[in-house]
Amino acid sequence: MNKIQSAWLGLCLVVLAAASCDFARLPELADDLEQIAGDIGGPGNVDGSGADAHFYHPGGVAVDSAGNVYVADLGNHTIRKATAAGVVTTLAGTAGMAGSTDGAGVAARFKEPSGVAIDSTGNIYIADTGNYTIRKVTAAGVVTTLAGTAGMAGSADGTGAAARFNEPTGVAVDSAGNVYVADMRNHTIRKVTAAGAVTTLAGTAGTTGSADGMGAAARFNQPIGVAVDSAGNVYVADYGNSIIRKVTAAGVVTTLAGTAGMAGSADGTGAAARFYTPNGVAVDSTGNVYVADYGNSMIRKVTAAGVVATLAGTARGGREDGTGAGAGFYLPSGVAVDSADNIYIADYGNSMIRKVTAAGVVATLAGTAGWGSADGTGATARFNGANGVAVDSIGNIYVADQSNHTIRKVTATGVVTTLAGSAGIQGSTDGTGAAARFNSPTGVAVDSAGNVYVADQSNHTIRKVTAAGVVTTLAGSAGMQGSTDDTGAAARFNFPIGVAVDSAGNICVTDQGSTIRKVTAAGVVTTLAGTAGIFGSTDGTGAAARFNGPVGVAIDSAGDIYVTDQGTIVRKVTGAGVVTTLAGTAGVFGSTDGTGAAAHFNRPTGVAVDNRGNVYVADQGNSTIRKITPTGTTTTVAGTAGMAGLLLGAAPRFAFPQSLAAVDDHIVLSDTNAILLLHLGTQ
Repeated sequence: MNKIQSAWLGLCLVVLAAASCDFARLPELADDLEQIAGDIGGPGNVDGSGADAHFYHPGGVAVDSAGNVYVADLGNHTIRKATAAGVVTTLAGTAGMAGSTDGAGVAARFKEPSGVAIDSTGNIYIADTGNYTIRKVTAAGVVTTLAGTAGMAGSADGTGAAARFNEPTGVAVDSAGNVYVADMRNHTIRKVTAAGAVTTLAGTAGTTGSADGMGAAARFNQPIGVAVDSAGNVYVADYGNSIIRKVTAAGVVTTLAGTAGMAGSADGTGAAARFYTPNGVAVDSTGNVYVADYGNSMIRKVTAAGVVATLAGTARGGREDGTGAGAGFYLPSGVAVDSADNIYIADYGNSMIRKVTAAGVVATLAGTAGWGSADGTGATARFNGANGVAVDSIGNIYVADQSNHTIRKVTATGVVTTLAGSAGIQGSTDGTGAAARFNSPTGVAVDSAGNVYVADQSNHTIRKVTAAGVVTTLAGSAGMQGSTDDTGAAARFNFPIGVAVDSAGNICVTDQGSTIRKVTAAGVVTTLAGTAGIFGSTDGTGAAARFNGPVGVAIDSAGDIYVTDQGTIVRKVTGAGVVTTLAGTAGVFGSTDGTGAAAHFNRPTGVAVDNRGNVYVADQGNSTIRKITPTGTTTTVAGTAGMAGLLLGAAPRFAFPQSLAAVDDHIVLSDTNAILLLHLGTQ
């Protein structure tokens, strides 16, 4: 799984469980959106200065002679510019609007751009990964396609639209205007002239390996980053091999540092050094190579002689500014170096742009992170991938803190504690409180007795946590993936994501094996709708119905089940397993309000239903909260489509709303690493 797929999976695995709640016990709102707990920093698409700006998983960076930093903002599908003072603007593309359109500024469209390079005249070159193309952006923001054809993956050499790439990720440009491309899925290094003529410099398409050699005889394994020096030597971050390679202008490949297949973090010379899935490389005027060591969350320096040292960061990761090992990065992806040997980092996991001096002093140039694992009150608390939320009858909120592998509890006054699990330690152990272990829990639901049910996604299990924090496994067996209906440990799940519980204690589960499952209080598992491993959007009864990645789930007082079917639709499932599409059209993305199939969604995740029968949806790709009436009419009740970034108050904006719970005119939701309370007024 590459970093794009990993980010997408981590972003998509978000869920809801709705519960009855007396929201009068929650704090009254002065404005429409209020922060209950956590940090409202983190991913978004806000232009601004320093920490006021927001990025969404920046993939690559480049720096010009004036100190301006250009960013391939992968998750936003945009190209951003940050001045030396940290003032961020969007140069091209529109956040949240993926596409392949050439044009000027906001009219242009990109799809998961991950690499960026700049030439001496200010032209910017983009590895438009999701489109399989190489794009060119002028200093004025005019975008054209230099090589490749959008949507057409392949490995053909040729000129312009006749050439083919397969998920190009890194780009570098030399003084003659030649662009070098890390063609990741082809496992090759490509060269594109200023006229768009594409040739393969090294490697053979479709053939992985680590062999040094000449041209097609050399082998790479998912090369991601490239840099080029003044002599035309190309340096490669060979991600899958965890090594740094050098390719001469004639195509002769050697290994500069690291040993293929031997991941680690050791400093040393040549083959004695170790890297862990390096992503980005840059080279300075004296031949030093700087590496964004993604898996180690460190910045490494490699001399021309292959001597490797760690410049900044530690393998434990973090987000702190500081010097050397006192600084923290989280999955650094792109790296660039200026003439003064200042290094710029696309800090992918933190959604920040960082600056590192030659002495290893790290400062944040732009963006803000919002993750951690701290218990505390309100904004002092920290989450790391806060996903599923559920609310009990006295206003306590339960959170599936996915990347911390914990279940958190938030009181009505915003006091956050860890109910079960231990931050950063994954596993499957049953036990009490911190002795228990989870593996990427994503969904939570709470019953009338205060028991919390957890979709323990990567363990393929459903867990139960008592009010005292005692954890047991209700159904499934850790590490045993499948779709078997049975009782307790004999049952099998396939990455369960969402859970909801009805008044009788039955648990409904969205199972990524394309089914809706039911678990009784005694742990008896049956499949209510869908057929394991068969995907689609067909309405029907039981096994005849089809789902295409169900995510969020909620149950109303009549026992009807509501499911966000990842991508574009919201489904309704009766207690008898009859499936209909409540709103949206399968395969049609958008943000249009309307009735039934006329409404459009963009990756809806969390879902909740209130006591009036209104269904609320966290429309994550649109950064909005949508409402569907019992008659199927969809409206947008909060947020603005395509405008990602958390903003509290009377005109709220959301970054990536994930899960929600709703009663009457209040919604509790998780967004990035914050727990929020939204007041909708009389609905």
